[in-house]
Amino acid sequence: MIKENESKPLSHNEVLKEADPILAGELASTLLNPEADRFSNDDGQFLKFHGIYQQDDRDLRKTGKKFMFMIRGRIASGILTADQYRVYDDLATQYANNTLRLTSRQSIQFHGVVKSGLGPLMKRINDALMTTLAACGDVNRNVMAPPTPVTESWMEEVHADSQCLSDALLPTTPSYNAIWVEGVQLNLTDHQGHDDPLYGKTYLPRKFKTAFAVPPLNDVDLFTNCLGFIAIEEEGKLVGYNLTAGGGLGMSHNNPNTYPRKADVIGFLKRDQVEAVAKAVLTVHRDFGDRTDRKHARLKYVLEEKGVAWFRRELESRLGFALEDPRPYRFERQGDRFGWHQQADGRSFLGLFVETGRIKDTDEIRLKSALRKVVDTYDTQVRLTPSQNVILV
Repeated sequence: MIKENESKPLSHNEVLKEADPILAGELASTLLNPEADRFSNDDGQFLKFHGIYQQDDRDLRKTGKKFMFMIRGRIASGILTADQYRVYDDLATQYANNTLRLTSRQSIQFHGVVKSGLGPLMKRINDALMTTLAACGDVNRNVMAPPTPVTESWMEEVHADSQCLSDALLPTTPSYNAIWVEGVQLNLTDHQGHDDPLYGKTYLPRKFKTAFAVPPLNDVDLFTNCLGFIAIEEEGKLVGYNLTAGGGLGMSHNNPNTYPRKADVIGFLKRDQVEAVAKAVLTVHRDFGDRTDRKHARLKYVLEEKGVAWFRRELESRLGFALEDPRPYRFERQGDRFGWHQQADGRSFLGLFVETGRIKDTDEIRLKSALRKVVDTYDTQVRLTPSQNVILV
């Protein structure tokens, strides 16, 4: 925690996490209670760590609240196999509002899920060896990477690094599987001493966003992320990454203590150092982020207030080795490629525009049905872009 704020009281979210380090609350008992149409406000904060937001229908607020849920998947690099996409498509039809909402972090959200459908939907996702854990909450969120299968053969190495890092930064709470897979309420007393080996007992002060980018394309908006890796290629090989840290666009109106900030380029690291460096950056946020004011709790404020030189020294002291100086790179463009293009292996891929990022059927365009037919017919991989479009590979 930042030293100047040590005398200020912790935010309510920090008190909740400290009291329940496994993030379980009364989620399981409420889930199994047919008389309960919602979770408590405090449990609503725990739900976020499980990838779930509790919401209400705005149109019905005058006559009484009707509660529903939004569920967000954790889809590293935005890459889904045909089988995985079929699961999402089926669940949207069976339990949600029959649409799939693509996000700007290469994920999918279900909207309009009622409480009775929440448990079955979550179990189906996990039975298909997917997860929603840490898609929301004060942890590292979905790890982004360029989805376009361009002609560079080493591009798949970037995807492999991003997916390995996504797994490495997952929290270890036992409550997720207990609630959504096994359907049991854990006894908090048995887990009161739970101390996540990476996040500690109270996780991060706020959300943490990570992305990989491959120049000259910056389709992931790398400099808006807390942590970034710029792929460096030399003689046709991926040799490592330039590290960036401290980006974010969020701010609160009329609050001068909040502001957008572009990430700084910190140094260069080799491929086998990605996990160690990422964890070190994350723990700097864990230990120095502001836990008294959630509007001032992102990593960008640590870098802005303590300085980039301080950050690099702190980072290297945790790593036990020095980063190299950043290597040359150049970003030239953003955006998706629509239509047919060639992949590295000689095959083709198709970029599809998705209006407002919503895959749905309308009277004019039956996009949801069409995508499902293509996936079923050709067993295509589905990749989600940061601009909320789709690539079929």
